[in-house]
Amino acid sequence: MRISSGTKARLITEGLAFGESPRWHEGRLWVCNWGTGEIMAVDADSNREIMLTVPAVLPYSIDWLPDGRLLVVSGREGLLLRQEADGRLVTHADLRGLSKNPWNEIVVDGRGNAYVNGGGPAPAPREHFGPGTIALITPDGATRQVADNIAFANGMAVTPDNRTLILAESHGNRLTAFDIAADGILSNRRVWADLDGYPDGICLDAEGAVWYADVPNKHCVRVREGGEVLQTVTTDRGCFACMLGGADRQTLFIVAAQWRGFEHMVSDARTGQVLGVEAPAPGVGWPG
Repeated sequence: MRISSGTKARLITEGLAFGESPRWHEGRLWVCNWGTGEIMAVDADSNREIMLTVPAVLPYSIDWLPDGRLLVVSGREGLLLRQEADGRLVTHADLRGLSKNPWNEIVVDGRGNAYVNGGGPAPAPREHFGPGTIALITPDGATRQVADNIAFANGMAVTPDNRTLILAESHGNRLTAFDIAADGILSNRRVWADLDGYPDGICLDAEGAVWYADVPNKHCVRVREGGEVLQTVTTDRGCFACMLGGADRQTLFIVAAQWRGFEHMVSDARTGQVLGVEAPAPGVGWPG
C-alpha cells in the first residue's frame, strides 16, 4: 500500500546542531550531534543523555562490534576509534594510508566486519568532495579498500543474511548494492534503485524496502528495489538520516536540521531535531 506523501512526523527532541548517524541500541536512539563532538542517547520519554564526547567536530559516525564495543569514525582525522570497557577511546584502525580525505559513515555487519566510506581522491577545484571509497576493517584488524568511484558516499546498510551491502550515493541520485563474500569483500556492484532525490542516511525494513533521508528535498522516502516509492514523510527542514527503532523497531526516527550549506555546518545554530513516525514494517539488518 502506498501512503500519502503528506505523512507527518512527531517531534521527539530538538535543540541539536546537526544530528547524524542515528542508531537504535539497547532501548535508546543514539545520535551523533555534529558540530559539538557529542554522542547522545534519547529514550522513549525524550530524555537525552550525553554518552561521550569525541575529539572530532564533523564528520563522525558510530556503530558497535558484536561484542558490544562502540566504534567511532573520526572522519577528518582518518581514524576509526574503539571505546574500551573503561571508557577510553583507542585506535581500532588507521585509515590515513588509504586516503588523506575525510571519512564519513560506518556499518558493522553480523560477522564483525566494519565498512567505512568517504576518503577517496582529492576533490576537483571548487568541489567539496571527490569520488568516494569504501574501506573494510575485518575482525583480525586487516584494512583494505573494497570499492571506489562513489558519487559522494553516504549511508550504508547490510541485509540480515549478511550477503548484501546497500550504499547511498548522494550525488549519483541512487542506491547502489554490492554482494558481500564470506571474507567481507564486495563485488557485483549494481544499481539497487535510481531515485528522484539525494539519499543520505538509510535503513532497511523487514519487507525488503529501504528508507532514505534527503536533505534538499526535506523528506524521508521508503522505496523498493527498482525505485518504486512506497511512502514519503515530509518535514520543514533537511533530513540527514533515519533509523528504525523503538520497542518493536517499527518507529522511523529522523534526524533533521535547517541546511545552510557546508560552510555553515559548524555554527551556534541549534535547529536540529529528532522526529518519529510509525512505519509499516520493522527494521532489520545492520545498523541496528
